[in-house]
Amino acid sequence: MKNFWGKMDKVKVEQLKIQMQQWLNEAEEFINDIPPVQLYTAVGVVLSTLILLLIIRLFKRTTSNTIVLTGLSGSGKTYLFYQLRDGSAHQGTVTSMEPNEGSFILHSEEDKKGKLKPVHVVDVPGHSRLRPKLDEFLPQAAGVVFVVDSVEFLPNCRPASEYLYEILTKASVVKKKVPVLLLCNKVDKVTAHTAEFIRKQLEKEIDKLRTSRTAVSDADISNEYTLGVPGEPFTFSQCHNRVIVAEASGLTGEISQLEKFIRENVKP
Repeated sequence: MKNFWGKMDKVKVEQLKIQMQQWLNEAEEFINDIPPVQLYTAVGVVLSTLILLLIIRLFKRTTSNTIVLTGLSGSGKTYLFYQLRDGSAHQGTVTSMEPNEGSFILHSEEDKKGKLKPVHVVDVPGHSRLRPKLDEFLPQAAGVVFVVDSVEFLPNCRPASEYLYEILTKASVVKKKVPVLLLCNKVDKVTAHTAEFIRKQLEKEIDKLRTSRTAVSDADISNEYTLGVPGEPFTFSQCHNRVIVAEASGLTGEISQLEKFIRENVKP
């Protein structure tokens, strides 16, 4: 009985081979009957369509909607996160020990819900021991918001400059030219420094940092990129990516410049 079914299987396989060969012969005859110009045109159309579909697929994969909020601890990042999400700073009074993360329509755009692309906002803790978490989110970032406390800026100028320097020289930021918003927060306070003053001081500090770090760059390979133009004072305009300076108040909800930056980099 087994031999019988084995023979039957062999017969079916042979019949299938014959049928396949007939189909191949018919396809070959059909192709040979097509004029070369038409054949080449058809092949060109198919290839062009495949390439276009591949480009569209790759573009969709690389388009990000992630905005990363970072900066020193106490700069007000969490206030800003909840203002963006809820239009309120009610949950922004405690220093974050874990990233706050959420995908939502900006609170100011609630009336357009369903028509706009949600923004994925990540508030990364500013404590020095927790900063490595930043590396988890930078590769997906469409934009980085570096938050500075405008009131307590001077005593924190050096550490803020060091942290910002690290971000601006990271390969994940430089290669993709991720835009960075230098956001001077708490400008509603009388003792707050101006955005222009903060920008100039940070540029001066980063100029000192890049000079000292360039001197040991051969030994220190943690950063793949350097900042500025040799022989010239450093300015943010010399960065590989775009760096913008703006003001905000997470406490009062004046975050229009932050929202503008987000929507420029996460299209509706």
